[in-house]
Amino acid sequence: MAKPKTKVTLLGTCLAEIGLEFVYEGEATGCRNCKLWKVCHNLQPGKKYQVVAVRPKTRQECAVHKDGVCAVEVIEAPVTTLIPADRAILNSSLHFESACTRTGCRSHHLCHPDGIIEGEKYIVAKVLGSGPDVCEKGRILKLVELRPVGA
Repeated sequence: MAKPKTKVTLLGTCLAEIGLEFVYEGEATGCRNCKLWKVCHNLQPGKKYQVVAVRPKTRQECAVHKDGVCAVEVIEAPVTTLIPADRAILNSSLHFESACTRTGCRSHHLCHPDGIIEGEKYIVAKVLGSGPDVCEKGRILKLVELRPVGA
């Protein structure tokens, strides 16, 4: 498997740790007039990222983060989710779609995980097994780890 592409962005120094996973939510109030705006907001909102390297000597002042920001290298992180069993084929690609709208279901967070974009293309990187609960809609689901295509 190819080495994931890294991207350099800025993150609050108190958050900048290798292994940290986060979903980029977009800019905060106070960011728009910052001279570092382009570097800080170069990720795609709604996607999950993982810090793979920290550049601590790059600390900059920030109106949002009390202790400033520093440069980090991130990759698009894998996302654990439930998909139909017939689509859970290792190394296959799929456009992620969750047809379930049952928000009260115990597995809702796995059918609609944070950090995944509906309609985007992903690779089934790992098949982890059956879902933790029986699907309330009667579907046969598998728990998988998806990686974004091209990540």
